[in-house]
Amino acid sequence: MTDRRGMGKEAGRGRRDRPGAPDARGPSARAQNGFSLIEALVALVVLSVGMIGVAAMYGQGLAATRSAQLRTQAVNLAADMADRIRVNRLGGAAYAGAAADRGCGPGGGTCAPAEMAAHDLFVWESQAAELLPNGSTEVLYDGGTTPPTYTVRVSWDEVGEGVVQHEVVVQVPTF
Repeated sequence: MTDRRGMGKEAGRGRRDRPGAPDARGPSARAQNGFSLIEALVALVVLSVGMIGVAAMYGQGLAATRSAQLRTQAVNLAADMADRIRVNRLGGAAYAGAAADRGCGPGGGTCAPAEMAAHDLFVWESQAAELLPNGSTEVLYDGGTTPPTYTVRVSWDEVGEGVVQHEVVVQVPTF
């Protein structure tokens, strides 16, 4: 069959119009018309794994922050007792004794040095119990050294680590 120009029906068609002829854009252009369902699912899995990783890192960050906060509290408590011992040098071995609420006010004007030491221990132990999970305290006194040596310990329960301890050794010269 020919058309008015004397050409066959097939003659007017371009290469793209012929049935079975390759596309002018390349042989696989028709197969690449967007994402397939499998590609979308793979991308979703990759994104999900990444988000799980971010969530895990966030959880570890929170745990590290909690641990750092508890350690800071313990360091501050140990430093507080070291300062109390330095201020009340005459308390000596009483800091290794029992804690008691002696009602001593700031400066200890109405208390003997040993009573002030017992009161300092009482206040210190109360703070440790309030600020640290299962917080406990201990002061060891070694009068055989010159100057006398105090070992101040603060311990608490740390999640995943068990009992953790911070220790400060203080040498306080006597008058």
